[in-house]
Amino acid sequence: MGQSGYLTFGLSFASLFALPTHSRVVTPQHVTVLLDETLSELAIKPGGRYIDGTVGGGGHSEAILASAPDVELLGLDADSAALERAALRLLPFGSRVKLVNANFAQLSAVARANGFDQVDGIVLDLGLSSDQLGDPDRGFGFIAGGPLDMRFDQTRGQSAADMINLLDQDELADLIYRYGEEPASRKIARSIVAARPIHTADQLAAVIEKAVGRRGRIHPATLTFQALRIAVNDELGSLMSALPQATELLHRGGRLAVISFHSLEDRIVKEYFRSASQEHVPQPDDPPGLVYRSAALRLITRKPIVASEVEVVSNPRARSAKLRIAEKL
Repeated sequence: MGQSGYLTFGLSFASLFALPTHSRVVTPQHVTVLLDETLSELAIKPGGRYIDGTVGGGGHSEAILASAPDVELLGLDADSAALERAALRLLPFGSRVKLVNANFAQLSAVARANGFDQVDGIVLDLGLSSDQLGDPDRGFGFIAGGPLDMRFDQTRGQSAADMINLLDQDELADLIYRYGEEPASRKIARSIVAARPIHTADQLAAVIEKAVGRRGRIHPATLTFQALRIAVNDELGSLMSALPQATELLHRGGRLAVISFHSLEDRIVKEYFRSASQEHVPQPDDPPGLVYRSAALRLITRKPIVASEVEVVSNPRARSAKLRIAEKL
């Protein structure tokens, strides 16, 4: 175990062969979205120190470390399997990188425990990786099937199967509508309750398809799966917690880059950046206790950066990606 009780991956040949046997052979599937744009806007500095709060397949981490021979990086991910894959990819960078199995909601504590309390840049890529979607043991994707789990950290919390089998119909419908923005949430919840118990991803996808039918290329279960994943991992709560922590960890001139993939995430990032980039001068009608607050951030991107047509053609996942950047004042 690493500092503060977090599992830390040391990058060495010894640690490589300490990984579970099934983890040693990795076929990379995930293609990092908006990579060039993120690196450009982060403005990587020689000798800089950076945090990747969502390591995933290690694409952003690798590019940051490769930008200069003396860059150091701390990487976090709640998914231990993702960190195992990233450890292999980042092995050539040796002691310049440290990986910690933790959710970015714990960003401040993990950073300070590992000596990264003032950094030059932080990146948060909120997307689900192709490796996770294709893993039949996780239940993230309805095509891969498998147990309906969806937890990034499989050692804690309630699985998606627990959620859909235990919530009452109204609670389930509200969850699907709130986090998936699914207009047919009531019909889908009613069909799920009638079909319970449901234990696998392909079971759930079939129930939803039967309930609402299929039109076009997008599978009708897409928004429901998104809603369940967000709820199971408290993704929006973690994001709201991580953004002010990230701001505090940056030194003056340091940059925060956030890539979101759906409107709920992007709305949170947009509103936080807007609020943190404004000063507050007390007004007569303010609630008691409010005091002057200077702006903490400067907006680098007033509108989000989106993927080029060329990138979307080569990687369709990039179509919904939005990159926002802010700089610490």
